[in-house]
Amino acid sequence: MTTFDDLLDKLKAAGEPTRLRLLALLRHHDLSVGELVQVLGQSQPRLSHHLKTLAESGLAERLPEGAFVFYRAARAGAGLAFLDGLFAQASLEALEFQEDRDKLHEVMQARAAEAEAYFSSIAENWDSLRALHFPNEAIEDTLLDLAGPGPYRRVVDFGTGTGRMLQLFSPRAVEAEGIDFSHRMLTVARANLAQVGASNSRVRFGDVTAAPFEDASADLVIVHQVLHYLDAPGEAIAEAARLLVPGGTLLVIDFAPHDLEFLRAEHGHRRLGVRHDALADWARQAGLNLEAPRSFDPPEMAEPGLTVNIWRATKPALKKAKAA
Repeated sequence: MTTFDDLLDKLKAAGEPTRLRLLALLRHHDLSVGELVQVLGQSQPRLSHHLKTLAESGLAERLPEGAFVFYRAARAGAGLAFLDGLFAQASLEALEFQEDRDKLHEVMQARAAEAEAYFSSIAENWDSLRALHFPNEAIEDTLLDLAGPGPYRRVVDFGTGTGRMLQLFSPRAVEAEGIDFSHRMLTVARANLAQVGASNSRVRFGDVTAAPFEDASADLVIVHQVLHYLDAPGEAIAEAARLLVPGGTLLVIDFAPHDLEFLRAEHGHRRLGVRHDALADWARQAGLNLEAPRSFDPPEMAEPGLTVNIWRATKPALKKAKAA
């Protein structure tokens, strides 16, 4: 229940023209301060002041991302309830909102162009790596099969990269969120999610060994091609276990052990694959029950090639209390 003072703070925060326009924009997209400057045509210090007020009132969330800061409208609790009630009374066909949406469309096109330019610059390396392993389509079909039909209240994707896992699972989730350390990849992911209309999915800057989420807040956690980049993969597995609700599912996708040393120098791999016994030990320490992997051998024409393993682990469900 919102207290009188909290309600008054929210009313004061939303009851100002620029801040109301900001909230309308942030309800649909996570936007950087620079992008909001382009849409609203106001100075960065002025908008930063307004955004600080919205964050302090619980109507917006501040998401630091390296040299950038993104904002999003409240998506849970009293803040979300207030915004739902507020915008149920507002006509989004008002001229101010329409003009902002038109300018936002231009900003989103620029974001997509930036993402395309970056991905084009790495496409050759990306495609050369994909050619070494089994086609992604079959791997993704198996992921969906292992995860089950859902629906999932919340999906979290560690090391989201291009946001492909969020695109894949968004139809089965109420909400989905990915984290990544790379601002450039987050730009790609945001553009991809906007392109397919995955409005229930978001991405944010975050460390897979210290994820910015509450305990027991996800039904499904995905760790897709991440562990071989990490010095301490067990910490990521422990963090995934922390996020899972009792009975929740963890999916891990990674390469089997291999001897392709060039992947260290050219692709930044810290480990040449992940051993099943190592992952089983990390899962056990995290309190998860790990199943044997499903394996996909490399294409016959790939020499050398990479075997892809998919593991499923579950967090034990809470035991029911015995009747007296």
